[in-house]
Amino acid sequence: MDIVLLILAGFIIGTIVISLGGGGAAYYLGILTTIFGLGPASAAATSLVTAFPSLLIGSYSYFRLHKINFKIALRMIYAAVPAVIIGSLISPYIPEKLYSYIIGGILAYLGIQLLLQSKQNNHRAGQAAAIVYGVIGGLMVGVGGLSGGGAITAGLLVMGADMVTAAATSSLVLVTMTFVGICFHLQAGNVDWGVGIWIMIGAILGSFLAPILLNRLDPAKFTKYVKPILGIMLVVMGAFTAFK
Repeated sequence: MDIVLLILAGFIIGTIVISLGGGGAAYYLGILTTIFGLGPASAAATSLVTAFPSLLIGSYSYFRLHKINFKIALRMIYAAVPAVIIGSLISPYIPEKLYSYIIGGILAYLGIQLLLQSKQNNHRAGQAAAIVYGVIGGLMVGVGGLSGGGAITAGLLVMGADMVTAAATSSLVLVTMTFVGICFHLQAGNVDWGVGIWIMIGAILGSFLAPILLNRLDPAKFTKYVKPILGIMLVVMGAFTAFK
């Protein structure tokens, strides 16, 4: 039963979140801590490993559809990778309780960010926004084991990208950040493969479906209805993780 639930959770999150331009690690992290009871460090490492294959497939699919803005993606990657490395190096020295607060706070922040985005109009920002959001996303990966998708996608939307371009471009940035984060987190041996492999299988299946769905659905309507739901889920999971 747990295996079926893990695959189903991975499939749903992989489909929806990649469609919205996120890696899904925040949602995997929330599920791993709240439903399956993994500790913060183990959940952080497992969520990154779980999200990576579906991110890779999703990014390749968007590349074939010619939806990725490589100029902006590279600018964000240059800012994000050093932040991932710094965050990964300091994360083993953070006490477990503080780690729970950090992860819970980031989950809640991302949820609130999604809720606010669903009500705001996007506006153009300078090139510095790509660097700022890249650094934030990188720290989320390195310290919290998150994909950093919320920050990256938000930055792209603020810079004036439409939802399809934001989803596609962020997928490439997240592939790079997640790979670097995995390299550091694997050294600590915190990955729970017994749980992660099944969510990964579901997420891979969902990653094939996401770009196809996004091409057929109305991106504006899809974002309008799904983002608030995901935002509320993240806030609840963040509170539970921080105060359990």
